[in-house]
Parts: sequence; structure tokens; C-alpha cells
Amino acid sequence: MSGRKETVLDLAKFVDKGVQVKLTGGRQVTGTLKGYDQLLNLVLDEALEFLRDSDDPLKTTDQTRRLGLIVCRGTAVMLVSPTDGTDEIANPFIQPDGA
Repeated sequence: MSGRKETVLDLAKFVDKGVQVKLTGGRQVTGTLKGYDQLLNLVLDEALEFLRDSDDPLKTTDQTRRLGLIVCRGTAVMLVSPTDGTDEIANPFIQPDGA
């Protein structure tokens, strides 16, 4: 076993493509992945942060804030997903009010 650390994710296929990143604490940003390292530090360009609902801080709203070029620290990254090929769908597990 070598002492070299390898990341579980292969982010090379997402470089120069749009990604959505969820961070600890509930923040959510999207942008173009420009770079990364083995500690999962991410460099995003043209980043947008989705603002949280003032009544329920666990929910994000459609309001965004332009951040530009940012670095997401690897220890705060919880999820990285491509923005291409993903669509928001209705929750199939929510029961109708009449049931």
C-alpha cells in the first residue's frame, strides 16, 4: 500500500463544465469547474450562490447572488454534481392532502 492519497472522485471529466456544489452549513453554489486537487478544493468560475429562505434556513430559494471566481475548501464540500443532464422533479413520496 502506497502512502499516496487518491481522491474517490474523478473530477477531470467535469473540468470546464457546469457543476453544482453543496457545502456544509447549507450553502449551495453552481459554476464552471476550473480546477481541483486531491483534497477536493474546487475552483469555480462564474459562481452563483443560491440564497436561503429567511423563514426556513434549510431551504434554498430561486434568488441568487453572483460570486464570480471562488475557491471551495475541500473540507466543506459535501456534494459535486454536473448541471447538465439534471432536472428537478416533484417528490414522488409526498402524500396528497386527501389521503
